[in-house]
Amino acid sequence: MIKKIIGIVIIAFICQGGYGQKNINQVFNEFSGHANANKVSIGGITMKIAGLFKDTMGIENIDILNFDNCDNNTKERFSEAIRNLKDPLFETMINANENGKHVKVMIRIKDEIIHELVVLTSGNDLAMIRIKGKIKKSDIEKIVNEHS
Repeated sequence: MIKKIIGIVIIAFICQGGYGQKNINQVFNEFSGHANANKVSIGGITMKIAGLFKDTMGIENIDILNFDNCDNNTKERFSEAIRNLKDPLFETMINANENGKHVKVMIRIKDEIIHELVVLTSGNDLAMIRIKGKIKKSDIEKIVNEHS
C-alpha cells in the first residue's frame, strides 16, 4: 500500500513539473499553425540574395510570428507560454517586465557562435522572432553599438 502511495506521489510530481513547460520549437510550432497568426519567413534564397547587397552577418533564416489578428484567448495562451518557456538548449539573455509588457531574449550558443536568437514579446505587441544562422558575438555588439 505504501509503495502505491509513493508511486502516485512521484507520478503526480513528474506530471506537475512538466505541465505547461514547453521549449522554443514547441511554442513556435503550436502558434505558427494558428489561423489568425501572421507568419513571415525569410530564408534560403532570399537571404543569399540579400547577402549580395548587404552583409547578413551569418544570418540564414528569420521567422516572425505576429498575433495582432488573434483573439484574446490565443494572445493569453501565447503570453502564458512565454512565461513558462523553459529550453535547456537556450540561455536567457534578457527577461524584462515593464508596464504589463514582457520581453524575453534567448540565445543558443555553440563554440562561441550564436546559432539561434529568439525575441519574445507580450503585452500590447505579441510577437516571436527567431533568427538562425552562425552569428558572431562581435556582430551583435556592432549592431548594438550602432543603434545605441
